Amino acid sequence: MRWQGGEGGGNIEDRRGLGAVATGGMGIGGVVLALAGYFFFGIDPSTTMGVVNSVSPQAQQQEGARGTPADEAGRFVDVVSTNVDQVWTLKFKEAGQTYRPPDSIVIYDQATGTGCGMGQSAMGPFYCPADRKVYLDLSFWQELETKFGAGGEAARAYVIAHEIGHHVQNLTGASERAQRMGAKGAESGSVRLELQADCYAGVWAANASAVSGGQVALDPRDIEDGLRAAAAVGDDTLQRRSQGQVMPDAFTHGSSEQRMRWFRKGAQSGDPGACDTFGADRL
Repeated sequence: MRWQGGEGGGNIEDRRGLGAVATGGMGIGGVVLALAGYFFFGIDPSTTMGVVNSVSPQAQQQEGARGTPADEAGRFVDVVSTNVDQVWTLKFKEAGQTYRPPDSIVIYDQATGTGCGMGQSAMGPFYCPADRKVYLDLSFWQELETKFGAGGEAARAYVIAHEIGHHVQNLTGASERAQRMGAKGAESGSVRLELQADCYAGVWAANASAVSGGQVALDPRDIEDGLRAAAAVGDDTLQRRSQGQVMPDAFTHGSSEQRMRWFRKGAQSGDPGACDTFGADRL
């Protein structure tokens, strides 16, 4: 994946090394984020709830250093997220609308306070609609490769684009629509929301080069890496690995086949209009 010459927007809030400041008591934010690991990457809620309880979920919001990080891992997140925002700025403009980027992309380690409660690395990457920020513990990149078998920069970029896709859904009202439809099951609002975010990640991949003058670009092999990342976090794959059987009634993200298909649909069309999972007859 080409990115080294790409533009950084400096919309990074670097909290690495700051730790988390707990203020006590289990709150609704802790419940939200205990479920975040489940809704975003299929992690058992009882596992994340235990982690949240052990640290205390209500945490003071901290201010990390803002700007473009000096290290390569931080610069990668900056360049990719900036490029994703540039794609959505273009797509919103084409639709006669104005795009507002996430308030920041927060990179942290272990735990940090968020507008949704205490964020934990065990939850995986997530978007918090309350403060309009994406949260990434960069140790997840190693887990993505070793646990999920999806290595490479393109797989990491897919994760970033997927989470910013959730921000787009927050702006368009798709997130509220999903909540009204219900949270579990193969046809649920949650599955439709996640598949749409996968499709949006594909839309980014298709337009990355055009908005950056070729400075950020994915070749066909990179697209395959993105597809592998999407497949690795399919509900059926995760359930089979964790419990030895597939339970579609408990799906929150969609199957590996669905996640790959919707990512590919976005990548082939480059058009957000192709990502209408809420109106689709076939998920």
